Amino acid sequence: MPIAKKNQLVGLDIGSHAIKLVEIEDSKKGKILKNFGMIGLPREAIVEGSIREIEIVSAAIKNLFKNLKIKNKNVATSVSGYSVIVKKISIAKREDSELESTIQEEAEQYIPFDIHDVNLDYEILSAEEDQSAESEEKTQSGLMDVMLVAAKKDIVEDYVSLLQITGLNPAVLDVDAFALQNAFESSSEKTDECYALVNVGAEELGINVIKNGVSIFTRDSSFGGFQINEGIMSSFEVEYDEAEKIKLGGVKLEEKDRGKLEEVLTSVISGWVNEIKRALDFLITTYPDQNIEKVLLSGGSCRIPGFQKYLEMQIDLPVEELNPFSGLQINEKVFDPKYLSYMAPQAAVAVGLALRSTGDK
Repeated sequence: MPIAKKNQLVGLDIGSHAIKLVEIEDSKKGKILKNFGMIGLPREAIVEGSIREIEIVSAAIKNLFKNLKIKNKNVATSVSGYSVIVKKISIAKREDSELESTIQEEAEQYIPFDIHDVNLDYEILSAEEDQSAESEEKTQSGLMDVMLVAAKKDIVEDYVSLLQITGLNPAVLDVDAFALQNAFESSSEKTDECYALVNVGAEELGINVIKNGVSIFTRDSSFGGFQINEGIMSSFEVEYDEAEKIKLGGVKLEEKDRGKLEEVLTSVISGWVNEIKRALDFLITTYPDQNIEKVLLSGGSCRIPGFQKYLEMQIDLPVEELNPFSGLQINEKVFDPKYLSYMAPQAAVAVGLALRSTGDK
């Protein structure tokens, strides 16, 4: 029998295109997938991580909870995009009592916002977690590595109010990059190498490179599936909804139109691939002793035809899809494995959030 834990949370990934929900239950046999669902959002309800239509988004979340008959009101959600900064910094070793103020001061150099406008969090990375030669040198020279996370207060407040007016309790507010890392670590047996997690959403392309379970590099860019819609809208002179149908293959196209669609896809995909390649090249020059083992893709737009193959060819590394469900027990009477496999890339952040517990930092 599953052990009902009071500290279990519902993972709620509030994206600009859709809201994904995952509920996981702990049992003696491991973690069981209890619930998974998704609901679409109208365009412009959430733009670049900023909630523009709070009532519409709230109604969508209520529907999702009602349709899935979810009783637990404690949720973990996440923020991402330009309003969130994740940065690994090195500072001189300090006593715990001095640490807080030192980190505040240091953070000001790295955060492009007024320090009073952000919520700041940090985690000290132990030398055991980061076993690179560079880390050894730092330890010997009296430096320590700290992971800084800063999120703009107004964005955080928007998400908290959204959940509160929906009748939910925001127990954990995470960052997309870390939620993905959580999903990856729970679904993979081998996490001690260096991996690049690439999440391609509707409006955002996030890159998180992890080594021995520690994030060594993150970057968010304004690339995503919406660029394909925009390209189709201008090339075919159609509205957004029609462009979405064409993108998803729901419209039968003539030969010349197929060529036009191919051009849009090629142009957008090459932009994504160049962005990923630039980030990985930068990483290699910054950390010459890190060899990336493979790239794992997630996000609703990662299956755009041709993207995975072209990326693999350009970066000369194996590219695979991240399946966040593979570390969970699945009851096939409740969930169709084919459906889960189809939805896997879109569920990764929500699975990572559902793995969190009340009281987590």
